Amino acid sequence: MKKTIPPLYYSDYLKLDQILNSQHPKSLEYGGKLAHDEVLFIIVHQAYELWFKQILHELDSVIEIFEGDYVNEKDVGISVARLRRITEIQKLLVDQIGILETMTPLDFLEFRDYLIPASGFQSYQFRLIENKLGLDPDQRKLFEKGAYYSRLSPEHQKLIMSSERGPTLFKLVEIWLERTPFMDFKGFNFWKSYQSAVENALRKDKEIIENNPTLSDKVREQELSEFEKTEKSSTAIFDEKKHNDLVQKGFRRLSYLATQAALLINLYRDEPILHLPFSFLTTLIDIDELLTTWRYRHALMVQRMIGTKIGTGGSSGHQYLKATTESHKIFSDLTNISTFLIPRSQLPELPTELRKTLGFNYTKSKP
Repeated sequence: MKKTIPPLYYSDYLKLDQILNSQHPKSLEYGGKLAHDEVLFIIVHQAYELWFKQILHELDSVIEIFEGDYVNEKDVGISVARLRRITEIQKLLVDQIGILETMTPLDFLEFRDYLIPASGFQSYQFRLIENKLGLDPDQRKLFEKGAYYSRLSPEHQKLIMSSERGPTLFKLVEIWLERTPFMDFKGFNFWKSYQSAVENALRKDKEIIENNPTLSDKVREQELSEFEKTEKSSTAIFDEKKHNDLVQKGFRRLSYLATQAALLINLYRDEPILHLPFSFLTTLIDIDELLTTWRYRHALMVQRMIGTKIGTGGSSGHQYLKATTESHKIFSDLTNISTFLIPRSQLPELPTELRKTLGFNYTKSKP
């Protein structure tokens, strides 16, 4: 029997009475007079937390998709759509800082002291986002020489510590990349072919420098010196031991096999079967970039509002926030893949059978 659905009222559905009555300015409660801009301050941060909730909703669904031993191609498309939704939300979060900046430093001082010791550092949802994306705890800048979750309630600390132990998108993507087919396909070995192409390209570049009649001996020597640096950087990726050493020291995170697969996807992105995987990896880079942008804009806003004062949470204010913009990146290995790209014209030619496979090529059976 079909369930009867009663008429629904817009305000009831959205719980507007609860939402619109959830702003309680401390300036009015403790100072007896409302600081006008405190209402804006509360609403902007409440909006942040609502959007954080939506990001977690999308992120959890993508993590669930990638937790299996097999990821359906259709589900990769769904994941790309949901991650792109996250990037659109992130753009909105960056723009929201502009709204907050309509409040002047003097306006903020009217109610700032009532907020101590509350601060954005206590946004447990933002910490969950970082952890679920895959921020390595060892990457984190120490907050007053203590754990980054030390200022949270016991309940929220448990959530944060649990998320550190749970599956992360970074790790699941690494495992997914390691399962990439076509690395070794019926006699075509991508890695050996790519290495040969890189070495040929470097050899030609060196010959051009050596045989260029317009260069003086001194300039030629300088350019050959620069070429050696480029050659060393370009061929370092073929040294698995060196790669693993860099992972061990924290300079890289993706495994050697996952890095190879990411490079394959980037180099042969034009092949139809690799369109979605390339979009997926690109969107992860976008998320990382937008997180960095948001952190940097936030740091600038804090400096504008309080200068070099200590923040309400007891931190060094914008200096701490600024330091996290670089150290808290998650998908840097994917971004840095561009270091090892070569022009399309120099790519190893794919065997006909492999190209057909990558192009979803199907031949209609004869009747």
